[in-house]
Amino acid sequence: MAAITAPPAPPPASTSCRLLRRRAPLIRFAASSSSSSSSPSSRFRSSSSSFPGAAGSSSNSSGGGGEILHVSPPPPPAAPPGAPVYVTLPADAVGPGGRVARRRAMGASLAALAAAGVAGVAVELWWGVVERHRPGEYDWAGYLELAAMARRHGLRVRAILAFHQCGAGPHDPPWIPLPQWVLEEMDKIPDLSYTNRYQKRNKEYISLGCDILPVLKGRSPMQAYSDFMRSFRNTFEDYLGAIVTEVQVGMGPGGELRYPSCPTEKLNQPGSSFELGEFQCYDKFMQASLSARAKIFGLQEWGNGGSTGTDGSQQNLEETSFFRADGGYWDTPYGHFFLEWYSGMLLLHGERLCMTADAIFSGTGVTISGKVAGIHWHYYTCSHPSELTAGYYNTLLRDGYLPIAQMFAKYKAALCCGCFDLRDVERTNSESSPEGTLRHLAGAAKMCNIPLNGENSVTRLDDASLNQVIRSSRLYSGRTSGTSFSFNYVRMNKSLFEFHNWNRFTKFVRQMSDARAFLARLYVRRGQQYLSSMSVVWVVSRACAYT
Repeated sequence: MAAITAPPAPPPASTSCRLLRRRAPLIRFAASSSSSSSSPSSRFRSSSSSFPGAAGSSSNSSGGGGEILHVSPPPPPAAPPGAPVYVTLPADAVGPGGRVARRRAMGASLAALAAAGVAGVAVELWWGVVERHRPGEYDWAGYLELAAMARRHGLRVRAILAFHQCGAGPHDPPWIPLPQWVLEEMDKIPDLSYTNRYQKRNKEYISLGCDILPVLKGRSPMQAYSDFMRSFRNTFEDYLGAIVTEVQVGMGPGGELRYPSCPTEKLNQPGSSFELGEFQCYDKFMQASLSARAKIFGLQEWGNGGSTGTDGSQQNLEETSFFRADGGYWDTPYGHFFLEWYSGMLLLHGERLCMTADAIFSGTGVTISGKVAGIHWHYYTCSHPSELTAGYYNTLLRDGYLPIAQMFAKYKAALCCGCFDLRDVERTNSESSPEGTLRHLAGAAKMCNIPLNGENSVTRLDDASLNQVIRSSRLYSGRTSGTSFSFNYVRMNKSLFEFHNWNRFTKFVRQMSDARAFLARLYVRRGQQYLSSMSVVWVVSRACAYT
């Protein structure tokens, strides 16, 4: 669908946004908006307007944040208490056939992790594996076996309900697509896929525009997700609360609450630091929602297409009429209208999933959580284009992460985010700031008093990145209000058990865990044998060789 023509760009503001581009990263606190203007322009400029339609939602959980008060972040505590460390298992820990892959290696690896003082493991439970045959038929056998193995070694389990695809294709192992019957429906109805303005489809995750429509053989995507969660709860009933202590609900591509503005595999490439991304609102379901939203405000011409003035192929945001600092459409009434709708749809999707998970897992003793992406490429710009296209309405003038944290807090959900291992000095783009992005996310979690789960963005075990994780963890640890912090190391592979890497990792766990008991020797329950940490590496390497 062709993009509409937006109103002419306004003249530059009296205070140029360019002068603010190098402002140090700030924690943004939202004040309540007292504006009651009935004009469309004032309503679109107000960052406290809520997105209608979320059941039980309040304005502070789905809207923006009003006037922004810039203050310096509080200093980190001098002596933070220990934070438990979890290790994410390989994505193909349970293979496409639904069985544990490399059982002997997995058993030896779990024993080694327990010896290192790791609190538990995180494991993705793939929709494309569990419900692969037909709708409503679930195969949990491989994941039940993993949970039993973790219990034998005294490890907790964080279950990640993965409703997205893994990998870029069969050429990119491990490759785990959506269930075949879902892909067949997406082939019949291409608009079930996220679509950009060039009509390029993305099948990583079903478009949130059809969340409540019966497009999956009589069920809506939300009903399919709900049935999956309920089956998981019933199957793992004996593990919930004791072994399975947290359920992270997948909310989008890569399991994150975001649009696929850039394909997930591109986000981990070096050149991603210059990607502006593309708005994903051109399937017919998203277009219908945009049109209905425009009619509500009597501005039907603003609902006849997607955003205008954007070009994701451009790496210089100043060459786009939507994202440029001065006079960009992002800071016009039209821009406010479009971005509030676009981010509001994402927030509504997250709220639906949190509401469902909260109802299903209530009383089981598990914590629910969701993940927010660390999109840091243009954090030091005015418009933050890569965040806007991902669905985070976060700019120099508006806090886009506080509404997400407020929504999580409403359902007592933990927030998971990456960037803990990244340093600004490593960036290839001067407009990027992973540390600033992390401070912003951690600040939002603190304000809402919710648990925070940190992750590394790159799988590496060098001293610099591990020390950065320890420093970053102090942004949130040391809380006395009942909230908690933990860290997921992403992810376990053979190199983790190489002697020099294993020594670094065990030292890291010891530093993070602080007062937690660190096991210097491996206790093998069967046979009552004890192995040195060097023997742990040998056992794992031999187990890998035998599988």
